[in-house]
Amino acid sequence: MSFDAGILALPFYEPRHVQRARQIESWCAEHSELWDDPADPDATGLRILRALGEHGWLEALDPAAGPEGSAAGDCRSLCLLREALAYADDLADFAFSIQALAATPIVRHGTEEQQRRYLAPMAKGTLCGAFAISEPEVGSDVAAIGLKAERVRDGYVLNGKKAWIANGGIADLFCVIARTGEGPGALGLTAFLVPANTPGLTVGQRVPLIAPRSFADLEFVDCHLPQDTVLGRPGGGFVIAMEVLERFRMTVGAAAIGFARRATDAALTHAKNRSMYGARQFDLQLVKATFAEIEVELNAAALLVARAAWEADRGDPAAAKHSSIAKLYATEHAQHIVDACVQVFGAAGLVADSVPERLYRQIRSLRIYEGTSEVQKLIIAGSLGGRGRAK
Repeated sequence: MSFDAGILALPFYEPRHVQRARQIESWCAEHSELWDDPADPDATGLRILRALGEHGWLEALDPAAGPEGSAAGDCRSLCLLREALAYADDLADFAFSIQALAATPIVRHGTEEQQRRYLAPMAKGTLCGAFAISEPEVGSDVAAIGLKAERVRDGYVLNGKKAWIANGGIADLFCVIARTGEGPGALGLTAFLVPANTPGLTVGQRVPLIAPRSFADLEFVDCHLPQDTVLGRPGGGFVIAMEVLERFRMTVGAAAIGFARRATDAALTHAKNRSMYGARQFDLQLVKATFAEIEVELNAAALLVARAAWEADRGDPAAAKHSSIAKLYATEHAQHIVDACVQVFGAAGLVADSVPERLYRQIRSLRIYEGTSEVQKLIIAGSLGGRGRAK
């Protein structure tokens, strides 16, 4: 089961969230053939994206046509969708999450023309999006972005590089954060919508990760963009980037729970069916203790994610802090859970392409992307500035 029914029954979730969670869980079980061949993450990712769009799982990315509440604005739905997809397959979660990540800034800051042009095909899965922030020398420190966007008479000219871009090799549209210089540091960044076929934009080498996903580097050489490609206002790029990352960090925690639940279910099945020392492996006291710890960690992570999503949906100013708390706890403890499950499997957990071995590779990146665990700690600590009194 992808979800803990007790968690779904809590007041954090409404009946529509529970219904949607059960629907995506069933859909994943019925369409497992979509991710049967993960050897080519580009092709698999596009196949999954098209299917997600065809079956309506991306429709909320287009508020003009989607149901009440959108994936860009309903964080609880987004978290539940990611948890179910991550439980089913790494690339299923990846395809969905990057599309939602790329669409969200357009939903929240795009002009009517930008929304009309891009959101409908993104919701159908026929236009693949990507969010380009990281650079060879810039990761979590978004304010240090160096990709230069020089203002010219009829728009901007971009020169520089982006690195580690999810969907970089298959995207049709990039949301790019570049430096336009309205001010120093964070004040001088602007967001642009850059079609992949724009002259001067080159997709560099694919990035081979330990868990295959579609990643690539980008290079901009005298890449001319018209004025209407600016997303939001000039100088507002840092705010857009931070807003998107803050909203999506909790969803990374949700995906981590999906991975961890999948590992736990596999390990439980293994332990309950394996004979050891004249009994089932599960009946050994140390093994029981391992699963007890896992259950506590899963429940704590799910509660933190649910609270963060609920806070975001009701517009609480502290939602960013709770999003960081959820991401930090869920990803760190999911790593521990998957490792513990590999230990339960023993040597069988080290076999290439087995469920525990795949999850062991797939879970690791969640502690890094959209803000490392160390950055989350800084954010959480920074939120405590108004508490207590210094003597």
